[in-house]
Amino acid sequence: MKIALTGGSGKLGHVVLDHLRSVGHDVWNLDRVGAREPGFIQTDLTDYGQVIDALAGVDDRYDGIDAVVHLGAIPAPGLAPDSATFRNNMLSTYSIFEATRKLGINRIVYASSETVLGLPFDIDPPYIPVDEEYEPRPESTYSLVKYLEEQMARQLCRWNPELSVSAFRFSNVMLPEDYAQFPSYDADPRGRKWNLWGYIDARDGGQAVEKALEAARPGFEAYIIAAADTVMSRSSASLAAEVFPNVRITKELGEHETMLGIDKARRLLGFDPQYGWRQEA
Repeated sequence: MKIALTGGSGKLGHVVLDHLRSVGHDVWNLDRVGAREPGFIQTDLTDYGQVIDALAGVDDRYDGIDAVVHLGAIPAPGLAPDSATFRNNMLSTYSIFEATRKLGINRIVYASSETVLGLPFDIDPPYIPVDEEYEPRPESTYSLVKYLEEQMARQLCRWNPELSVSAFRFSNVMLPEDYAQFPSYDADPRGRKWNLWGYIDARDGGQAVEKALEAARPGFEAYIIAAADTVMSRSSASLAAEVFPNVRITKELGEHETMLGIDKARRLLGFDPQYGWRQEA
């Protein structure tokens, strides 16, 4: 496929970019910053004119796009003032969604966020493992934007029955060099309770995007994308019992099984996490 990838210069984006190219796709990186190299198109994603122009084709580099992977954003709460986060992320996603609609591009995979599940879980989750079945619970401006993006995607799919939108609620993205800090988490089980001790290896993020593009079917779907395990050495059952004693556990948890439920992504996409900190240790 010919794919436009926004945010391809970022932590997750550059790994996804390399992965999609490695499996044979033609991918262009639409980002505000990046190296001057083949495939990089400097684009302000908040500027609708630039976005639709870039997706339509740039000079002799390419003509038309088959799919869009939208990862470009301020990537977490607290990195910018709330109003700046809202403006940047909401306008960027609107520009991408509207431009794809006008151009007839019917395959979108984009980064929602695990934060819509209720992070930082100062209020207990409704049950563990969490999944995509309960109503979003945004607790920050960043998360509120992600919730609104999902609602916008749902309505666009209603407008266009052929449109496929996969919203990935990515967990905390990690690169192999980040794993050196993981053993330090064991000292305080509450230190990482904010996302139920979850993470995602960026390489598995690339795998998930590839599978969603290949399996695209009409309509909107949200998926939790996380590693198969937690960041902790302790058992998942003991962590849940100590830190969330009043929360219902809906299944028997494996020794280090993630509490960010990835069953839906496994079932519908064939997502199968291959990487993690225990293998790298």
